[in-house]
Amino acid sequence: MSKIDKYIGYNVFVGIVIVLFVLVGLFIFFDFVDEVDDIGKQNYGLWQAILFVSLQIPQHIYELFPTSVLLGSLLGLGAMANNSELTVIRASGVSILRIARAVLQVCLPLTLIVMIIGETLAPQGEQYAYTMRSTAQADKEYISFQSRYGFWARDGNNFINIRTIQHDGGFGAITLYQLDEALRLKSLTLAQSAYYEQGMWQLRNVHKDIVEADQVRSEVSDKLAWNAVLNPNLIKSVIVSPEKLSIFGLYTYIQYMRESGQREEPYQLAFWQRITYPLISIAMIFIAIPFVFGSLRTVAIGQRILVGSLIGIGFHILNQTTGNIGLVYNMNIIASALFSPILFVFIAVILMRRLI
Repeated sequence: MSKIDKYIGYNVFVGIVIVLFVLVGLFIFFDFVDEVDDIGKQNYGLWQAILFVSLQIPQHIYELFPTSVLLGSLLGLGAMANNSELTVIRASGVSILRIARAVLQVCLPLTLIVMIIGETLAPQGEQYAYTMRSTAQADKEYISFQSRYGFWARDGNNFINIRTIQHDGGFGAITLYQLDEALRLKSLTLAQSAYYEQGMWQLRNVHKDIVEADQVRSEVSDKLAWNAVLNPNLIKSVIVSPEKLSIFGLYTYIQYMRESGQREEPYQLAFWQRITYPLISIAMIFIAIPFVFGSLRTVAIGQRILVGSLIGIGFHILNQTTGNIGLVYNMNIIASALFSPILFVFIAVILMRRLI
């Protein structure tokens, strides 16, 4: 790598780091403001709120990195353009493609590092954060946690296992263990699904085994009321959305949903959106470069930030819209996930060709 390539890469790197630091800082601040109202609930204090917000930093880095690449490239290259450094570099025979390559040499390793963060620290931190918060805000008699086998909770002498959270608000594959005062099993209840209706849980397609002194009696019913203090909103706050799971976690969960006959498309969409993550970063780079050499080469830094922000917001809205449309109309999931990144890469290539 020549000195020119290193200098271009350094300016872009500094711009990306500054933008990422500012954006993550803003999101952390807003997250903490949202948590202020919950401080004081049961055992949830200031330290727990700070810990909850801090544990979400890796996820924010992962989500905000593509936008930071776009804004950081605009700032780094834009500053060089304002100082006429890009003009001198171009006059010395350096092509726009070489400048783009120098930017890629910096951004691709950063993308790899952020992807590793998004696959390791982010999902684990997010999961621990929500579990910690739900446990701290729960009643003293109520203990809950999530494992690879679903959501577990304790309600007095009752232990509850919920394997899946359905998108219509219900729960699937529920197992209830009822113990007596001596912690001996009194009954085992299996339910296909459960819905919270009029302040009470309603179990559906229920099979219940009651342990008696000399026998085990079985009962089967289509619907059974279950009076539990378990808060449905509290459970949902523990469950991490598909977009925040790792690629391996999504793949494993998709296999489970497929084997159990449940709808897997939302998780497939999140899986393919994570696969296309590097493509998004590359698209942001190739969109930023034409703007620096084109209409934004002489404008102020504020205008560059505005244009970059609008592009980033536009991409996010388009990406979410195409994904949701694909889910609603049962379109091909891979095509729905790839549409926005490929469209932006195509636009970037057209803009680059007009400069070369």
